[in-house]
Amino acid sequence: MSNSILAELTNVSVTLDGRELLHDINFQLESKEIVSLIGPNGAGKTTLLRVLLGRQAINSGKVSLRKGLRVGYMPQKLKLNASLPVTTKGFLKLSAKVSDKDILQALSWVEAEHLIDRQMPKLSGGEMQKVLLARCMLRKPELLVLDEPAQGVDLTGQEELYQEISAIRDRTGCGVLMVSHDLHLVMSSTDKVICLNRHICCTGKPESVQAHKEYQNLFGDSAEAFAIYTHHHDHEHDACGEVIDHD
Repeated sequence: MSNSILAELTNVSVTLDGRELLHDINFQLESKEIVSLIGPNGAGKTTLLRVLLGRQAINSGKVSLRKGLRVGYMPQKLKLNASLPVTTKGFLKLSAKVSDKDILQALSWVEAEHLIDRQMPKLSGGEMQKVLLARCMLRKPELLVLDEPAQGVDLTGQEELYQEISAIRDRTGCGVLMVSHDLHLVMSSTDKVICLNRHICCTGKPESVQAHKEYQNLFGDSAEAFAIYTHHHDHEHDACGEVIDHD
């Protein structure tokens, strides 16, 4: 692997209960690159993330990570007890042995220092996602893996969050792999798109993927297609980020 390659999947296939979830997956993740993974429900997006994170065994192929790679993982949704009395600072201290200075710095990456003493259950959807992204930054990651980072966030908040992700990449040089269904935002917020439907249908720069026949078959090539493609949240995560149910 070259110094710029953070992770590589070679001919990876996954079968569970007789059903093939991933077939012959090949791609590389590089530093300083934002890669967006898109596809319909049941396409294997969550399974692919689990493979990359070492949480899903593969039936064939090879997964290679750069030695000592630091990965920051942001789950799609965090399930918290609404009555749990924990502040943002207290929550972030559960992630690692970190100082208040470290926590403030991580929150500053996402412009959320003002949330440090707020009760976690009272955060809005956008505020929660900012805190989860800040938790990733506590690891000083070389690779950010983000599962639907804008889930439950309004349109303005989504644009802001994607801008912050780009700014983190620009300032740290980390690589980013994110699952997203927000096609109109993905196409303007990413360097490379991987279109997945259990196999890789097409991959490349957003404009080339958008013109690809298989992409158009899945999503359509008109503005209306973006409006009708909706995501149904089909799994949850516990406080450690583990998937409770997955596709």
